[in-house]
Amino acid sequence: MRIREIEIGDNSQIESVIKSTFKELGLPLVGTAYEDIETTRMFESFQEEKSIYFVIEDEGEVKGGCGIKSLSIADNGVCELQKMYFSIDLRGKGYGQKLLSICLDAAQEMGYTHCYIETLSELKKALKLYKQNNFKKLKAPLGYTGHTSCGIWMLKTI
Repeated sequence: MRIREIEIGDNSQIESVIKSTFKELGLPLVGTAYEDIETTRMFESFQEEKSIYFVIEDEGEVKGGCGIKSLSIADNGVCELQKMYFSIDLRGKGYGQKLLSICLDAAQEMGYTHCYIETLSELKKALKLYKQNNFKKLKAPLGYTGHTSCGIWMLKTI
């Protein structure tokens, strides 16, 4: 397994990982990353300043990923952890913690002071991971990401 920055040729593979996870787990398709235009062009979506997306590659096949980018609110010290999804054969093996740590380190190096997450209540293992990493629940979302089906919002000081 190799963790690296996303490349343009990874778009269809990471899109497949993300969308198949939604279908496999029976997650809402509307108001989530499933219908984001970014999901179809992940490389291009993470080329702006102060953003990065990492993928996990196994023998040329992308099997998961996670990234950060600026949350579009007035305070540019807040980044958002985005699109952390893994193929079924990677889950439960510590890759979530590894990618989360890499993303938080990158966010800190880029000058962010806080990291925001929106997620779904169905993603119990992800919620446990976020809580273990000192993300705190919020009562309302920060800004508007378009993810109207995500009912859990969390923030961490980094």
